[in-house]
Amino acid sequence: MSDFKKKEFKSMNILVIGDSGEDIFQYGSITRLCPEAPVPVFNPTTKTSNPGMSGNVVANLKALGANVTHITNSTQITKTRLVDERTNQILLRIDKNDKVKNIDTDEVFKIRYNTYNDVHIDAIIISDYDKGFLNEDDIEMICSYNSNVFIDTKKIIDKWATKASFLKINHVEFERTEYTLKDLKLKDKLIITLSDKGCRYKDQIFPVEKVKIKDVSGAGDTFISGLVLEWLRTGEIDLAIKFAQECATVVVQKQGVVTI
Repeated sequence: MSDFKKKEFKSMNILVIGDSGEDIFQYGSITRLCPEAPVPVFNPTTKTSNPGMSGNVVANLKALGANVTHITNSTQITKTRLVDERTNQILLRIDKNDKVKNIDTDEVFKIRYNTYNDVHIDAIIISDYDKGFLNEDDIEMICSYNSNVFIDTKKIIDKWATKASFLKINHVEFERTEYTLKDLKLKDKLIITLSDKGCRYKDQIFPVEKVKIKDVSGAGDTFISGLVLEWLRTGEIDLAIKFAQECATVVVQKQGVVTI
C-alpha cells in the first residue's frame, strides 16, 4: 500500500457521473436443506454494506486521495447478496429499484468545457451500470463538450461513445458488444479487462499478478479509478493500466466490495 500513498493525486478534481446504490453482503451458514423444497436453509450471521456502482468509484478515488464530485440518482438502488460464509459462494442476489429516473437535462448542460458549477474538472468518469440514469444521448453530449472522459459502461457500445478518451469494459461485456465495435475505430481507446488474465489494449496483453481471489465484486470500479488518476499523473496509458491492475489486485483478495 505504501506505493499507492507515494503518488500525488490530491490536487486532482474528478467528476463521476452514473448510477449508484448500496452493495449489501449478508453472510450466513448453511447446514441443511429445507424440508419443504430442495433449497438450502440460510442462517444469517454478519452483514456488510458499502456504496455501490458509481458510488464505489467515488469511494476508491477518495481513498487514493482525489477530490471528487458525484452526480447520481436520488432513488436508492440496493444489491443484496446472500453469501455462504464457509465457501464465500453467492447463493442469491436481490436487486431493489433496478431502474431509476434519467438525469435532468439541465445537469448535463452544466458539464461543459471541463467545468461543473464553475469548478475545473481534470477528468470525467462515466460509470454507467445501465440502470436508466444515463442514456446514450446524455453520454454523447458529455463527451462532445468535454475532454478526458473515461467511460465504463454496461451498454452496447455504438457511435455515441466514439468521442470518449477511453472506454473500459470487461471481457463478457466485450463479447456482447463486439459486433458493434468493428466499424467504430476504437482500437486506441478500448481497454478490455480479462479477469485473472490481465487486460488487453491495442492487441497487447497486460498480465496481472497471480493472487488468491476471494471476490471480484467492485474490482472494475477500482480499476477505472486507478486508471484515470495515473493517466492524469503520467499521461501514459500503459503505466495507467499497470497501476489500475495493481489497485484491482488488492481488492479482489478481500471479501465483498472494498476500496483500495
